[in-house]
Amino acid sequence: MIRNVTVADAKRIADIYNYYIKDTIITFEYDLVSEEEMMRRIEKINKKGFPFIVYEANGNVEGYAYVSNWRERIAYDITLETSVYLDENTHGKGLGSILYQELIDRSRIIGIHSLIGVVSLPNPESQKLHKKFNFDLVGCFKESGIKFDKLIDVEFWQLIL
Repeated sequence: MIRNVTVADAKRIADIYNYYIKDTIITFEYDLVSEEEMMRRIEKINKKGFPFIVYEANGNVEGYAYVSNWRERIAYDITLETSVYLDENTHGKGLGSILYQELIDRSRIIGIHSLIGVVSLPNPESQKLHKKFNFDLVGCFKESGIKFDKLIDVEFWQLIL
């Protein structure tokens, strides 16, 4: 079941996200996030009226997705950045696609013009997901981040709604 996030989901969401911080290049954060920090992030996105959703099965949040400001200047308010994270044990079940479709649909409803997906490389699963939803690859910044002592390229994918 897909539902809107609540602050009560913060601990579970932080647990899911912290795996990506510790073990992957998918996020460029280095420090684990606390339940309190995740609560602040949820409240910030909810306050803006942006979609922030979770996929729940048998009372357990298995993944989440949200959109947030791509850039802070007001002229960019028509373009939002997407984020989708799944529990590390749920990959390959189609939950990312289910969450992404719902995120796109909800973004259309609130009048968003464009979505930006940011993909650190290598990440063939995310590239495949963006292609599936007809995002266009619009650019790649070479060696724009560093994690685990490796320089990482970052692609930008865009969907005009």
